[in-house]
Amino acid sequence: MYLSMKRPVAFLAIALATFLAACSQQPANNSTTSVSGDNGATPSLTPVTLMLNWYPEAEHGGYYAAMVHGYFEEQGLDVTIQPGRPNAPVIQQVARGEIEFGVINADRIILARAQDARLKGLFAPLANSPRCLLVHAESGIESFEQLKDVTLMMRRENAWAQFLINRLPLEGVDVVPNTSSLAPFLANKKAVKQGYIISEPFVAKSQGADVRTLQVAELGFNPYTSVLMARDELVTQQPQLVQKMVAASLQGWQKYLGSPAETNQRIHELNPEMDLEILDYGVQALKEHCVEHDSQNAIGAMTPDRWKTLVSQLEELEMITLGSVDAAELYLSSP
Repeated sequence: MYLSMKRPVAFLAIALATFLAACSQQPANNSTTSVSGDNGATPSLTPVTLMLNWYPEAEHGGYYAAMVHGYFEEQGLDVTIQPGRPNAPVIQQVARGEIEFGVINADRIILARAQDARLKGLFAPLANSPRCLLVHAESGIESFEQLKDVTLMMRRENAWAQFLINRLPLEGVDVVPNTSSLAPFLANKKAVKQGYIISEPFVAKSQGADVRTLQVAELGFNPYTSVLMARDELVTQQPQLVQKMVAASLQGWQKYLGSPAETNQRIHELNPEMDLEILDYGVQALKEHCVEHDSQNAIGAMTPDRWKTLVSQLEELEMITLGSVDAAELYLSSP
């Protein structure tokens, strides 16, 4: 995720409470009336909207691949992908039934469900989180345990940051708010900065910095990332629609990880800040660090143990009330 972070947890809780208290859920439009989507749908296709949690990047590549290569259409769907932005109200709009599907990270689904937003993960293309910390190579830091006497630029209110703060001694570490620019990090050799392994390391190196990364997943906090999600009501009442969306998304991610060129061109057109070189770098980083290569686990599959662990971690951090979220209700058992 280039040059910024997604919404703080506190803002999420307040916004969810406001939205959910104000709305009587209205079902999203799932008729087969033609609606103009990015893929030039015909009247026989069912229109649905997929909202992202950020601007189009490699972390969303498989969903765009499903559009570029016609996999949504093959499933009878006219999918409009709505790009995200800072503080994008993905959870609120899905929970209210204003849109059918959203993309979010697994910890946010749990936090939302604890606030009575009945959301469910359907498909998790990135089994391992791309969240990382950037450190200067000359600092000598090669592990989280070596974070000492540095300036740590991160949004401490986020779950992964709270996990890090609670897990590590962080002796002499000054935690300061993250900024949208890499400049303060590049100017301070004793600085450490949050990022996504698919983007910030590339940008830092392109500006002459010698950096290494510490992947937060290796510390033990590892939420599924870029998760396709929907509200419980849609899953229950329209299982065929959900099945079609998941099937096309799976095919899209398989295509993107194998042959990303056409999709990257489309992402670049939608988000010119992402040039083709950084997108190519991002795909390789996803394949190396974020996608499971175990043949026993299909892309997108989720396990109960992973969800239970994440629920327990958020309970221990006191970000949700003990027993308020049932891990079994958080996801579909197979993609």
